[in-house]
Amino acid sequence: MDYKTHILHTGKDRDPYTNAASIPIYQVSTFAQDDPVEFGPYEYGRSTNPTRDALEHTIALLERGARGYAFASGMAAISSVFLLFKPGDHIVVAEDVYGGTYRVLTTIFQRWGLKHTFVDMTYPEKIESAILPETKAIFAETPSNPLLKITDLAAVAGIAKKKGVLAIIDNTFMSPYLQRPIEFGFDIVVHSATKFLGGHSDLIAGLAVTKDVQVGQQIKSIQVHFGAILGPQDSWLILRGIKTLSARMDAQQKNAQFIAEWLSTQPAVKRVYYPGLASHPGRDIHLRQASGGGAVVSFELENGDAAKNVLSRITLPLMAVSLGGVESILSYPATMSHAAMPPSERAARGITDGLVRLSVGLEAPEDLCEDLRQAMEAKE
Repeated sequence: MDYKTHILHTGKDRDPYTNAASIPIYQVSTFAQDDPVEFGPYEYGRSTNPTRDALEHTIALLERGARGYAFASGMAAISSVFLLFKPGDHIVVAEDVYGGTYRVLTTIFQRWGLKHTFVDMTYPEKIESAILPETKAIFAETPSNPLLKITDLAAVAGIAKKKGVLAIIDNTFMSPYLQRPIEFGFDIVVHSATKFLGGHSDLIAGLAVTKDVQVGQQIKSIQVHFGAILGPQDSWLILRGIKTLSARMDAQQKNAQFIAEWLSTQPAVKRVYYPGLASHPGRDIHLRQASGGGAVVSFELENGDAAKNVLSRITLPLMAVSLGGVESILSYPATMSHAAMPPSERAARGITDGLVRLSVGLEAPEDLCEDLRQAMEAKE
């Protein structure tokens, strides 16, 4: 089947008991058993739930993985994956990774004893040279947040296989509709399902998919014991959101391409970061491994004051944390997604005070451009 058809017909798209066109919300904490020793497939809501099972089946299918797991947030999914490792282990991490990932690695997991090295993953040789005898994984993000740097998926997976470590990736920006890292050899894919998979800014959720069953069983154990599970209501909302994933992503990335090209002509804009632009240094690699540039555009203005002026004057996009909704969202990484990163660390990664990140929604792109124009041209 075409992938668009696959999104709608997953094998878990109907209720097996009533044939309803949607898996119901099984809002229940426990399940009665017929036998005190041999339990049925559902026992207790932290372990299993039919609505969550349908979502976990769906995301594994869409990512071409063996097992999928749903968590209470994107950070719960990422942190649960990091719990695969023990104190003294080491992981290699993309240097401009999402700020929440940076924060949890440099605080909780650093105190716990999990070591890390940040590298620029646009250079595969830097990844390989950062691997130590105690390294257990490579954690990538492509396009990265917020500079949309591109990492060669096949190259990273090849290094991981050669060195005997896990290849893990945050695939939030692309969603499985546009990019499927397991097809390039990755072992684990994580998502903030709050973003494009949910698509409507009305839930918080995280997902993890494993390439093989054995690693999946380890994450399942962590999910049950750690307990950061996704509830049935939000599981159902993501299932509903996924049904329109292809339509939303097609329209949103088309809008993003239009806006990125327009921003590139504006005198107030110093630089535009978008992998669909011919000027993007990672464009060729990205388009070999993804079906389009995605729906996030970052651009750099003269300085922090210019960025704050634009943020205070826009009228159509939300000025907010997050991305991936049907409405456009304009974010300021310095005080939002990467606020936990010290200014010196942000500067070293090229995340300047003039950088703004736009998650492009379903509005007419001409209207969004006009709104950005008036915000950039407005005088004090």
